[in-house]
Amino acid sequence: MTPPRYLAARLAQVLPVVLMIVTANFFLMQLAPGDMADVMAGEAGAATPEFLASLRAAFGADQPLATRFLQYLGRVLTLDLGFSFRNGKPVLDLILSRAPATALLLGSSLVVALAVGVSLGWVAARGRGGWADRAVSLVTTIGFATPLFWVGLMMIVLFAVELRWLPTGGIYDADADLTGMAFLLDVARHLVMPVMTLAIFYVAIYARLSRAAVLEVEQLDFVRTARAKGLSRRRIALAHVLRNALLPVVTMTGLQLGTLLSGALVVETVFAWPGMGRLTFDAVNQRDLNLLLGILFCTSLLVILVNLATDLVYALLDPRIELR
Repeated sequence: MTPPRYLAARLAQVLPVVLMIVTANFFLMQLAPGDMADVMAGEAGAATPEFLASLRAAFGADQPLATRFLQYLGRVLTLDLGFSFRNGKPVLDLILSRAPATALLLGSSLVVALAVGVSLGWVAARGRGGWADRAVSLVTTIGFATPLFWVGLMMIVLFAVELRWLPTGGIYDADADLTGMAFLLDVARHLVMPVMTLAIFYVAIYARLSRAAVLEVEQLDFVRTARAKGLSRRRIALAHVLRNALLPVVTMTGLQLGTLLSGALVVETVFAWPGMGRLTFDAVNQRDLNLLLGILFCTSLLVILVNLATDLVYALLDPRIELR
């Protein structure tokens, strides 16, 4: 099957999955205690039952559950994710305003994790049983065991408070009024600690996975045949071993996107990074149901599309795999 036909077939399969996700998200949110009216009443200090009823009527929370679900489903089908009464803006506008910051954080963290993790795995596999292998094993074990929030806090204490090399949080210095290259460098300085914090755990995963994959591929018949033909070690390593060893790494990368997004929530909260994770945290605290449903819908759709892209990359790396 050609890639365009495969893509069309997979997208047709995605629609029922998206419908199930939308349904599950909506009804799961109804199980959460409290709503935005309760939060606003708590902030006011007190509220009469009549005032709470008027708030719920304004938010549409007084309607039957089935009616609210059908209304929500109809909006989603037209890409209308509703209105955030708490922020006074459409949900889609809020998500689009925060998505670039999260995309920058996740993309940078993923690139760093893949580059460092695969490199460490390669070094460990080539020096199997030696000091390099043991050092990589120690580093990855520490990376597995260390909580993200603790890493972030320790980086702030060391690099921002003690050494004063990096800013404590945010995405750029709002008071500096920078433009051009100076602005990009300022964003890069603010990006260093969040990226390092989020990437540490995934470096450990990719290092261990790529080490095992390299050791396995090196024992396969086609690698021994390449050596028998007299091919150079560099060509065997890059064209035969590394290319095939990347297949499980690609699979894991697609599967890890969901956990990467959940990790971003912690990192963005620690570093006051104005992205989707921070927006999700605020939506939960404020019981902003429309905003929370919109975030869950967009992130679920992103995970589905990334898994689809993973299949395409898999076929690109290994011509033996057919798209069906």
